[in-house]
Amino acid sequence: MSTDDTTDASTDTESKCGASTSTETSAETDDGSSKCGASSSSSSSGCGASTDDADEEEVGATVDDFDADPGQLVAVGLGPGQPEGMTARAKAALSDAEHIVGYTTYVDLLPDDITERADDIYDTPMCGEVSRTEEAIDRALAGNDVAIIGSGDPNVYALAGLALEIVESKGATASMLDFDVVPGVPAAQSCAARVGAPLVNDTVSISLSDHLTDMPTIESRLHAAAKEGFTITIYNPWSRKRRENYEKCCEILLEHRDPETPVGVVHAAGREDERAEIVELQDLPELGETDLVDMTTTLLVGNEDTYVWDGRMVTPRGYETKYDY
Repeated sequence: MSTDDTTDASTDTESKCGASTSTETSAETDDGSSKCGASSSSSSSGCGASTDDADEEEVGATVDDFDADPGQLVAVGLGPGQPEGMTARAKAALSDAEHIVGYTTYVDLLPDDITERADDIYDTPMCGEVSRTEEAIDRALAGNDVAIIGSGDPNVYALAGLALEIVESKGATASMLDFDVVPGVPAAQSCAARVGAPLVNDTVSISLSDHLTDMPTIESRLHAAAKEGFTITIYNPWSRKRRENYEKCCEILLEHRDPETPVGVVHAAGREDERAEIVELQDLPELGETDLVDMTTTLLVGNEDTYVWDGRMVTPRGYETKYDY
C-alpha cells in the first residue's frame, strides 16, 4: 500500500540459515545474500501491482530445510510511532529479540537502545510484506529469537495473519515457533485521541489503498457502513496512484451522510510532522490534493450523532437516554 514505485531484486542465494533457496526480496545484505533465507518471491511494481501473483505465493525453504532447534517468532506492534507510545510489553519483546525484521520506515522509528541491542536488523521498503515476513520466519526456524514489527497493532491491516499463513505453508506450526503477538495501539485509536472522542460507539474500519482488496468491494463496504450509521475509520486514504479511490470514497460518504458531518483528519500521528484537524465532510474532496491527506493519514468520519464541542469531536455512546447528568 504505497505510492512509491519499487521493484524487487531477484537473486539465487544460499541462505545463511543453511537452507538453499531462490530468493526475490526487496532488500539484501551487502553481499547480496539473505542473512537467514528470505525465500519469498515478491516481484512487484508500485505496491500491489504484482507482475507475477503466482510467484508472490511461492514458498522457498520449508521446515525440513532447517536443522537447528527453532527459536521464537513474535509479531510486535509499535503503536503510533514515538517510543513513549510503545507498550512496556512491546519494549520488552524487542529487547529480548536477537533479530528484528520490518518495513524500513518502522525500523527507523525504533529507539537506539533497542536497535543497538539486537544482533541483526533486516528491513525492506514498501511492498516487501511477504518477503520480510518469510525472512522473519526463516530466521526463527534457523534458531533465532525474532521480532517482526509494524506500526499500530499486528492484527489491524498488518502481518500477524500473514505470518501464521506462511508458517503453515512451510509445514511448521505456531507452537513450534512459540509464536506470539504483542499488541500495540492501533492507528484508529491513536488518531481518535488527537481529535477528542469520535469512536466510542459502533465503528467500521476500511483501508482505501488496500492492494489486496478490489475497489468494488471497498465501495460496497463504504456504502454499507455509511448507510448503517457507523462511525467510519479510513486508513491510507490517498496516494497519487489511487486518487480515484479517495474521490469515490468522498462521493459515497456524501451520498449517505450530512455534508456537515464532522471528520477528524489526522496526519502522521505520533511522528514529527503530525497534524490534526476537524473538518466537515463536504470539505474532504478538496483536501485530497493537499499534504494533509496521504498514506499516513487516518480519517475519522462521525456518525449522525457526532458533533464538535470545544474543538473536540464527540460521538455520544447513549448514556443520555438512560441517565440524568
